[in-house]
Amino acid sequence: MWRGLSALVTQAAWAPLRLCARCSTSAESLVPSSTIFALSSGQGRCAIAVIRTSGPASGLALRSLTALQEPPPARRACLRLLRHPCSGEPLDRSLVLWFPGPQSFTGEDCVEFHVHGGPAVVSGVLQALGSVPGLRPAEAGEFTRRAFAHGKLSLTEVEGLADLIRAETEAQRRQALRQLDGELSQLCQGWAKTLTKALAYVEAYIDFGEDDNLEEGVLEQADREVRALEVALGSHLRDARRGQRLLSGANVVVTGPPNAGKSSLVNLLSQKPVSIVSPEPGTTRDVLETPVDLAGFPVLLSDTAGLREGIGAVEQEGVRRARHRLEQADIILGVLDASDLASSSSCSFLDTVVTPLLAQSQDSGGQRLLLLLNKSDLLSANAPACDIALPPHLLLSCHTGAGMDSLLQALKTELAAVCGDPSTGPPLLTRVRHQYHLQGCLDALGHYQLATDLALAAEALRQARRQLNHLTGGGGTEEILDLIFQDFCVGK
Repeated sequence: MWRGLSALVTQAAWAPLRLCARCSTSAESLVPSSTIFALSSGQGRCAIAVIRTSGPASGLALRSLTALQEPPPARRACLRLLRHPCSGEPLDRSLVLWFPGPQSFTGEDCVEFHVHGGPAVVSGVLQALGSVPGLRPAEAGEFTRRAFAHGKLSLTEVEGLADLIRAETEAQRRQALRQLDGELSQLCQGWAKTLTKALAYVEAYIDFGEDDNLEEGVLEQADREVRALEVALGSHLRDARRGQRLLSGANVVVTGPPNAGKSSLVNLLSQKPVSIVSPEPGTTRDVLETPVDLAGFPVLLSDTAGLREGIGAVEQEGVRRARHRLEQADIILGVLDASDLASSSSCSFLDTVVTPLLAQSQDSGGQRLLLLLNKSDLLSANAPACDIALPPHLLLSCHTGAGMDSLLQALKTELAAVCGDPSTGPPLLTRVRHQYHLQGCLDALGHYQLATDLALAAEALRQARRQLNHLTGGGGTEEILDLIFQDFCVGK
């Protein structure tokens, strides 16, 4: 009996979590019968343009444009003269690659034409492909959607591919590549294997609980598996939205009293004139935002009005907006004038902004603060020491650039804490969808722990496994899939 239970566990544990066209009802509707073509490289004039096809008529398209009776060797570039299939007019000399399915990106027969990237050449080849029977222009993201439908990519890997195409910083590229390589998908498959094993134990006890040949401790083993999985899921869900910040950018807000050098710092960090710099206090009266790449991380950098009281109505509104933006910040750069620390505005900023922020526990996911003493170039070597007790801070000069290297290194450390380090640790959850399904899985495991009936406990484990299934693409609705694939360009 125990050998039969082991076989049941092994067989169920190796059941693939990723559902493809052969095993998913929703994926079956994605499997196409037509053949598509599109320009896969970027639009515009370039040295080389890549045009590709996917579908059962790809071989016909290759023969029609090259007059070849047999396709060239698979995955080997061949130089061929392309002609229009109707007129026979020469179009271009092209490198041609043949990818017979299922060993291709989409899992179907595919052809790539590497042509010269002039607009007339690209347009001519696309028109020629459109004249081949059975071919039609591809829709946005349709190549990747076919790869998903044929089980070549899980849904999380599809999202990783989309993130890789859109990546603008080094950290985004690293995270996207890890997700495209299947790290998150493999992690979910491991969790699903654990759930399947626990479910097999519970169902075996339901079916054979009165059999003396059933090994003792079967339910206890299932409980141990579930508790360990609850800990792992809880750890991932407590990531404080790091993955989402890495995808969309962390909010970094520059604040401080008037004339501390906030706008100069924003211009220096963004390397462009975002804000007006003037010795007149209150120059910045609104929140000015600019997306920047700081130390390889995506950041939305905000310049704000100087914080002070007893001012006009317009500047007072600017201060109100500045305080509102501070509440939304992930990282706050507090800027003070190093040569004017004893002023009432500096002391007020330390008391009302810096001290409350330092009282927060940064380990609990609260806002993070870097205190910067600007205008260090105005400090005299013989000046008396300031008697104000200051928290940890960095000295810098936006005028000379002194201290900027230390600031960038400190920012890199803070951003890695806020966004997560994509080079190390478990894969990050970059979308709300990921968190939703993992939370659903964790909730189902909670119902398992509370269940007083074994049949209800088994159903809770099935529900938990279904949530993981949805995360990697099995059983997803058409509306959700449409939202994911619409972010791709036509040739992808």
